[in-house]
Amino acid sequence: MGRRRLTLALSTLATALLSALLLLTPLTPAPAVAAAATEAGSRSASASAQAPPAPLPSLNTTTTQVASGLRRPTALSAPDDGTDRLFITEKRGTVRVYHPDTGLAGPPLIDITAAVDESGNERGLLGIALPPDFADSQALYLAYTALPDGAVTLARYRLDESRLEVLLSQEHAEYSNHNGGQLAFGPDGNLYWSIGDGGGSGDPFDAGQRLDTLLGKIMRVDVSRACAPLAYCVPDDNPFVGTAGAREEIWQYGLRNPWRFSFDRADGSLWIGDVGQGRWEEIDHLAAGQGGLNLGWSCYEGLEKFTGGDCVPGAEYTEPVFTYSPYTGGCSVIGGHVYRGEQYADLVGGTYIATDYCSSTVWALRPDGRGGYEQAEIGEMPTQVTSIGTTVDGEFYVVNDLPGGLHRVSFTREEPTCRVDRTVTSWGTGTTVDLTVTNTGDAPVNGWTLEFPLALGQTVVSDWNTELTQGSNTISAGSAPHNAAIAPGASVTLGYLADHTGDASPPPRFMLNGDACGVGR
Repeated sequence: MGRRRLTLALSTLATALLSALLLLTPLTPAPAVAAAATEAGSRSASASAQAPPAPLPSLNTTTTQVASGLRRPTALSAPDDGTDRLFITEKRGTVRVYHPDTGLAGPPLIDITAAVDESGNERGLLGIALPPDFADSQALYLAYTALPDGAVTLARYRLDESRLEVLLSQEHAEYSNHNGGQLAFGPDGNLYWSIGDGGGSGDPFDAGQRLDTLLGKIMRVDVSRACAPLAYCVPDDNPFVGTAGAREEIWQYGLRNPWRFSFDRADGSLWIGDVGQGRWEEIDHLAAGQGGLNLGWSCYEGLEKFTGGDCVPGAEYTEPVFTYSPYTGGCSVIGGHVYRGEQYADLVGGTYIATDYCSSTVWALRPDGRGGYEQAEIGEMPTQVTSIGTTVDGEFYVVNDLPGGLHRVSFTREEPTCRVDRTVTSWGTGTTVDLTVTNTGDAPVNGWTLEFPLALGQTVVSDWNTELTQGSNTISAGSAPHNAAIAPGASVTLGYLADHTGDASPPPRFMLNGDACGVGR
């Protein structure tokens, strides 16, 4: 997790993120912190640690639809009550139940449609969280936009009494978008809740950097007790307790629309998928228990200074660990989870999995042990996934918006059919990158397109042995007439000259005709 000051040159900010990564080297996931893990998390973390996970380019993600008929599902959660059920929220204000043996139940478990404002594409019942004592308390927590004015609301719902109890709300009337809505209990037993910046475009309220509003924040509250006149308590160690003018519920700030976040069961760290303005989608990874961090919005969008943003001189901002451009076909990052299950521990144990609502690309991230992150595209999800959830045992399911389905996620190992080796020569503000693309499969390639990202601030000036185009930070390099065919075991070379503003690092990942390539030197 990097930190930056506003006065730093932007080009230096991307160095850690887009440094050269040897994706073919298996790495061990971060060690578990026993105090931060639940019993289930400890079991699955132990299983994940038994063997090194597979190299990221060797992974492939597949999904199997197990239920249909959901009406715009938004989130899912699993009660730890021995029933093997999944609870699935629907935008209109209902919670449905799925069981792997009996399928999707018809009547909803919960119906709060009379309280929910579902006007606009992003309003509705948005999040659900089940406390550790759910089996006994029969209480759960919901995040939704409330009638009559769209206020973003946190409420407790008691199943045994069919009663909804509002705990906390934030006005959100002017725009219908950027409501956040994720709920999750942390390893400390507190409830965390995200809200977007208030909507519109460009953070019109400057909410991200303000501490007097819950907009553009992740909150942390203790819902196991009440501290009158509040229906909850603010933990004493929240970072802004006692800060004049600040909302003491705030845990992290500087966020645009943190639609989905999660805690790693093994080490308690926090992963956030924060939806971008239009140039960058970002993923943040924060150490366990580290509150009060400024994630940068609207001074920064991803790693890039945001034109017209709200910047505070001398302020410190926390960098994202991964960004991608919507020019790849994406539009809204869907933050996921670190895999800590047992079934695929030998493949993806300790790997963070996320996707995008529009492109359906599956992103895999894994700490490399040197302060950076391995990264790869490892397949596709169904169209318009809105949430990634886990069973009690840590296995993955996803729900998708339209047509409204539930899908079980599986992982397989498929060795890359290509490898890319890189030779980099840099000077001043220039760099040349020679790429050797090897066909490691058993079928010939006849016509190819190599896609890869550039580091922030790099612009291609010229190229050779390819037909190359640049869009934002993304490159599409196509075959030339003389090198279109690559026989099994054979290689082709291509390259480019680029200007840079400080970060001359080579591309960290490659896709050849849509398949992930291993990355050599």
